[in-house]
Amino acid sequence: MNYSQLITIEPDQRSGQPCIRGLRITVQDVLEYLAAGMSVEEILSDFPDLTADDLRACLAYAADRERRLRVIPAA
Repeated sequence: MNYSQLITIEPDQRSGQPCIRGLRITVQDVLEYLAAGMSVEEILSDFPDLTADDLRACLAYAADRERRLRVIPAA
């Protein structure tokens, strides 16, 4: 998924954290809700401005970030 149109980073919003479509809902918020056991349906019900694509974009963003944060041990 290409999340670049859905995940925004603005220095003056939520201290520059990655947010969803310029809303004040961060990628971290969504990931924490999912990790706490909330279902996609529960999140979408609690936050009607979000879409299922927004939640998939959060997961894609996190996966991409993890890919880039690999640490290679020194030889």
